[in-house]
Amino acid sequence: MPGLIDIALGDVRLSLRVWPTVGAARIPVVLLPATGRTAHDWDVVAAELAAERTVYAVDLRGHGSSDWPGEYRLELFARDVLGLLERLDIGPVDLIGHSLGGLIACRAAAAAGPQHIRRLVLEDIGFPCPRPPAPPERPAGELPFDWRVVEQVRPEIDDPSSDWPDIIARITVPTLVLGGGLSSPVPQQHVAELADRLADARLVTIDAGHLVHETEPDAYLDTVITFLDA
Repeated sequence: MPGLIDIALGDVRLSLRVWPTVGAARIPVVLLPATGRTAHDWDVVAAELAAERTVYAVDLRGHGSSDWPGEYRLELFARDVLGLLERLDIGPVDLIGHSLGGLIACRAAAAAGPQHIRRLVLEDIGFPCPRPPAPPERPAGELPFDWRVVEQVRPEIDDPSSDWPDIIARITVPTLVLGGGLSSPVPQQHVAELADRLADARLVTIDAGHLVHETEPDAYLDTVITFLDA
């Protein structure tokens, strides 16, 4: 069973689920979920990865048991991740991000460099390109995250900032780009473009839709573990 830890980063407290390794210790892994998802989203993946490495799954700000400060931007999420790595003080980590978590991972890896992040896994994200705004309606009832995340971050994704080419160019660590195939709502040509723009990337498609690690966990784990152990 994972343990629970809280880490204070200035005025924001982040909650993490931690799986200590039960085998030979490899490079630790940090997992960043998608919009509206919490650290629990990684339970199946984390339990398998923990056979050989300590795993940290993060509740992003505004999600789950972390603080909901009401202010959300990609830059702030990335700053949280960088602060988290400094506070954990566990040396270089392998960083895995899905959807929003993948965009955050890109910004964190561009800023941190290989001294903090050894390898990067990006699950079903494309190179950010402008798209027609189509804001979703808030679902009824209680949510496991602050709906203001969608209201504030969705415009950043629909109309990406001009610094994205520079951000991607500054990522030099080996990167696995996982596409969800034609059943994913993410345009796969943008996933391929992301892989092409990265300095050291491998593109693998698992036809599972956007939730690759949830829909095809065995194929996902085989691919990710092979990449991390290379």
